[in-house]
Amino acid sequence: MKPVSPRVVAVLTLMLAAAPARAAPADAVLGRWATPSKHGVVEITRCGASICGRLVNGDDIRANADARDVNNRNVAQRTRRLKDLTIIQGFRPDGDKWTDGSVYNPEDGGTYHGTITIDGADALRLKGCIFWPLCKTQTWTRLR
Repeated sequence: MKPVSPRVVAVLTLMLAAAPARAAPADAVLGRWATPSKHGVVEITRCGASICGRLVNGDDIRANADARDVNNRNVAQRTRRLKDLTIIQGFRPDGDKWTDGSVYNPEDGGTYHGTITIDGADALRLKGCIFWPLCKTQTWTRLR
């Protein structure tokens, strides 16, 4: 076997150093995201080893800053304010996605098992399932 020349090693080292580092799942998913329904805005932040997402704006909140979680299936929680309501929680990093979390949908009052996958720098796919294969996927767009 022929030895590798120092020049080849140097070129490969420079190529690897110049390659863009892939953001960790936590870093890629953090920020504010526009949802496709009701012009929602969800801010995703770190919550310990997990991530959390809170509803910071949307049509209902714009119409009434004191809008409540009236569709919640749990009657006792229907008085919660929609503004700053945590709707994403409990996810764990799994390679290039987040899995095993829960997603609350204030439109129907249901909480669903979820997965979040980064889709480029400015999009993520949020999949929520009652149970597999009864799932719905939304694409959210990063707000700058």
